[in-house]
Amino acid sequence: MKKAKGKVELRYYDIPQNEFLLTLQGEEWKRKYGDRDNPLHFHNLLEIGICRYGNGYLVMEDENWDYQPGMISVIPANFPHTTMSAEGTESHWEYLFVDVEKVLQAMYPDDLIYQQRMLDRINKKPYLGMETDVPKLAAITHAILDETREKQDSLYRECVRGLCLSLLVYVARVNAGSALMTEGGMRVKTGFEQVRPALDYIHDNYPVHMKISQIAEVCHVSESHFRRLFEENIGMTPVEYLNHVRIQKACELIRKTGHSMEEIAVKVGFTTTSTFNRNFKRITGTSPYQWKRQPDNFESRLADCDIMVEKGW
Repeated sequence: MKKAKGKVELRYYDIPQNEFLLTLQGEEWKRKYGDRDNPLHFHNLLEIGICRYGNGYLVMEDENWDYQPGMISVIPANFPHTTMSAEGTESHWEYLFVDVEKVLQAMYPDDLIYQQRMLDRINKKPYLGMETDVPKLAAITHAILDETREKQDSLYRECVRGLCLSLLVYVARVNAGSALMTEGGMRVKTGFEQVRPALDYIHDNYPVHMKISQIAEVCHVSESHFRRLFEENIGMTPVEYLNHVRIQKACELIRKTGHSMEEIAVKVGFTTTSTFNRNFKRITGTSPYQWKRQPDNFESRLADCDIMVEKGW
């Protein structure tokens, strides 16, 4: 299996306030996936994909895995991957993107320990196999896709909410018994795997002041080694990435609350409004006030935001 090289993108999806997931399906997803220079990407959500037709391969971090019709993929948040159609062909994939923490918090509001155990199990590793190998997981995935596509009545949302928990339980079961491994049976930690705990730490603690040395401790490496690993694998410095996350969270607050820009700046971790405004414009290309007047630009500006940036961007 050859190793994949290239850039890594963050593709950020914002789920509506009263939903647990979003789906990507239909004619738009019958396409040629990727190209030979296509960068790896990772999501802020759990991704479950089903291949309707087509052939090609999935690049899972640094390994290539062939796919065919009837395959299902389960990819945790913050795991680098991409999909590549066979040369000169199209494929049809359909996807679920699930906010795992949101589901678990709603289902087990008084059991934080169980929430964390389930979260750890679900995010433990990716899975790629045939639907026939995991029929219950596949059936629930199809049921959710059908419900969100057909929307037969006003209860479809309640049906999807109920299916979400079953979906996560089966993902946890799959992760208990299967794994993608190298021929030797053990995965050697890549540079991305070494810095992945830092991504989780930043997403969990972005509102508070943090030093790079604190983030490095989460990865159990020295600060200098951490800085080098992070920039080599993510394509920006830890501070740049932190600010990127903060601006994403600010966009969510602008959309969902009536807070002033000054309040939002503080809530996402900026000590001054001027610093907030400067970073917001650098990342989205517009000021917070202009962005607020055009909230529909959220997905187009941030959903596929390329975090491999040139110096000075």
